Amino acid sequence: MIITLDGPAGAGKSSTARALAARLGWWYMDTGAMYRVLALSALEDAVPLDDAARLARLAESLAIAFRDGRVFVGDRDVSAEIRTERVTAATRPVADAPPVREVMKRLQQRLAEGIDVVTEGRDQGSVVFPRAELKVFLTASPEERARRRHREEVSRGAATSLNTVLAAQNQRDEGDRVRPVGAMHAADDAVLVETDGLTSDEVVERLVQLVEERRRPRET
Repeated sequence: MIITLDGPAGAGKSSTARALAARLGWWYMDTGAMYRVLALSALEDAVPLDDAARLARLAESLAIAFRDGRVFVGDRDVSAEIRTERVTAATRPVADAPPVREVMKRLQQRLAEGIDVVTEGRDQGSVVFPRAELKVFLTASPEERARRRHREEVSRGAATSLNTVLAAQNQRDEGDRVRPVGAMHAADDAVLVETDGLTSDEVVERLVQLVEERRRPRET
């Protein structure tokens, strides 16, 4: 069974997907990490970030794997390296390249074959897994998402205001909506889950209920 979680930045997709996968005992596919791995490899191999064809060929050559919550390229653990600011800045142009999206879509589909998977992103339910048994569009109000992100940044010692975070978030949302590929939108058959006022545990519980509802007819 495949469960997709799509939605805007700050909606809690990654943490919710991880928690849901752990609760169910399923595999969590971190699609964002896959693009970060490609960005890291492009930087290391001096592949121009605007050369879509070379980026796609590089993506096809990478042996990306997830083991025990860590991200590997071959036998190399790159979990920490892909979270650096340098890689973060390089990831967006890499992820915006149509040939790269196509390669990654095929890789993600291949990784999910024959297993129970929780995956999250912007287009997992609408593009990558259109036949997923459960598609969720996880969202919250812009103000709530900005408050969450602001708390995270303050906890890391960043000196920023809530208004600054909200403005940056709104800009990112608009960019995600109008991307030429991988644009953020809910699949037609996705279940909308709004997380305003809910704890992370309550969100996961709601998703577990949805999973049980989808599986019940198949088991009776």
